[in-house]
Amino acid sequence: MPRMSADQMPSTGLLKGHDSDQDVAEPSMYAPPSAARLEVLPVEEEERLLQAQSMTQVSEKSKPVSWASLPRKDQLLILTLARLSEPLTQTSLQSYMFYQLRSFSPSAPDSTISYQAGMLQAAFTGAQFCTALIWGRMADWEQMGRKRVILVGLLGTGIGALGFGFSNSFAVALLWRALGGALNGNIGVMRTMISEIIRDKKYQSRAFLLLPMTFNVGVIVGPILGGLLADPAGSYPSLFGSVAWLKQWPYALPNIVSAGFLFLSAMVLLLGLEESHEALKDKPDLGLRIGRWLTRTIFRSDISQDYQALSSDEMDPSTMEMQSPTDEPPTPKLSKVRRKLPFSRIWTANVLFTFTAHFLLAGHVGTFNSLWFVFLSTPRYVPHEQTNNGTNPNSSLGVPPDYRPHPLFSWTGGLALPPAKIGTALAILGVVGISLQLLLYPKISFRLGTVTSFRLSLCFFPLAYFLVPFLSLVPTTSTSPAAASGPLLWVSIVIVLCIQVTARTFALPATAILINNACPHPSVLGSVHGLGQSASSAARTIGPLVLSYLYGVGLRKGVVGLSWWCMAGFATIGAMAGLFVKDGEGHEIWLEGEKEEEEDQGKVQRH
Repeated sequence: MPRMSADQMPSTGLLKGHDSDQDVAEPSMYAPPSAARLEVLPVEEEERLLQAQSMTQVSEKSKPVSWASLPRKDQLLILTLARLSEPLTQTSLQSYMFYQLRSFSPSAPDSTISYQAGMLQAAFTGAQFCTALIWGRMADWEQMGRKRVILVGLLGTGIGALGFGFSNSFAVALLWRALGGALNGNIGVMRTMISEIIRDKKYQSRAFLLLPMTFNVGVIVGPILGGLLADPAGSYPSLFGSVAWLKQWPYALPNIVSAGFLFLSAMVLLLGLEESHEALKDKPDLGLRIGRWLTRTIFRSDISQDYQALSSDEMDPSTMEMQSPTDEPPTPKLSKVRRKLPFSRIWTANVLFTFTAHFLLAGHVGTFNSLWFVFLSTPRYVPHEQTNNGTNPNSSLGVPPDYRPHPLFSWTGGLALPPAKIGTALAILGVVGISLQLLLYPKISFRLGTVTSFRLSLCFFPLAYFLVPFLSLVPTTSTSPAAASGPLLWVSIVIVLCIQVTARTFALPATAILINNACPHPSVLGSVHGLGQSASSAARTIGPLVLSYLYGVGLRKGVVGLSWWCMAGFATIGAMAGLFVKDGEGHEIWLEGEKEEEEDQGKVQRH
């Protein structure tokens, strides 16, 4: 190829540098004497290279992301552990809550107990609703940050669990549940941290799946743990029958274990989690220092290996052979002015639509978790033909003595399952959920996209809720009032739960991603997730209160499906609301000067 001097080179084209002595150009008025001779690639070759590069990038984007490729697995693991401890606590008490409430008021009818269970659920989420936005704002505040807010949430939930376990009346239990909810704003802050740790959108579907997947692990372990540990003096009299405090507080032990998990998670988070707030991530963290010192002491290894590029003056000539001819010096980063979007400008159309769909989704999903264990605990209906003493065998259900069921829609009673079997039925939720999340969700979500999978999943909820009350009509191997049992019953339970959990598996990660991407400006990301948790908490407060009341009304009227079919209608409205949601970019509003900064940074990167 003929040599060209610097002043003869065209203004366009890909330039290729060489380090051979034979390619060094003679000094000219346009180039320094030490400059390397450059070659010009033909236009056709340049176009082929650009096309190949573009095809490579498209190919890389079209490849599904694997779990192994997720960045910052250490930080995601700590957040996962912190998230796991909370559903362990919440689902553990569901397996025995009906019976703990019964111990407070032995003579109360089942309709009252079911309403009290809804109030306990609403106390936690109602308090969350009142404080979630505050915790979101605190997480955005430079004097607090994300990490400290999550620590407060874990410790507060642990204290609330201890208080609930040692409660001796419904009012005291309600107070401790409200305290635990008021101090817990974690889920919104955790989602904020994940979005800041995982910046690349191609990893978000996997990263945001971790929180609901962890929830399903808690749903598996928590109910089983609660069912086994509840009332140990009555369940295992040979082991705990002589322990006085377990007799006085029969439901304290599972709450002590749950609080232990929460306090352990708080310790791990304190020692290992890095602050992700932009203004705080580089500030000293005493907890991290202690954690790294413990790691070095126990494992005799240094986990803090920080690498940085050497300047050109510090490079050793002996290492130059390891450098590629196409390597470029690191791009200097321009310092950015921190700008804050006013709170009044958060409310864009997409934010409102997304919050509305999220409110409706959280309402019926949270209510299902509350009503499901109440339905499993509700006594079975006893036909009058089975009683000969003239008494009303269904007095606890609140139906009149002359009540007679007449399907298709008028019948009453639940399944009368004891705590251990309730734990099993609740654990099925987790087993089905985590199986779908590991095997089905990544592939289908990748093919369909976030919005499409979200909208389709919403269509399954109404069907699941419609079918739930029919479980009390499934033939069983036991006669009422004994607990329902038999293979046909458990197969039916699994089918109904598969429908509900499939919908939940796709809907919950998608709504977390959609809320994150609906954020109009990065400076209010914590506030947006706090608002999202407020909307969720409000829905999970109103839903259980209203529908548990309707459940009690349905029991008294002899229509156990009343609340379930109302919830199916509620879910249908939610599916319609999902049609208006779109996937945003996370930066819909640009403040003054930001466009210019982006353009300046782009120019620096190009040069």
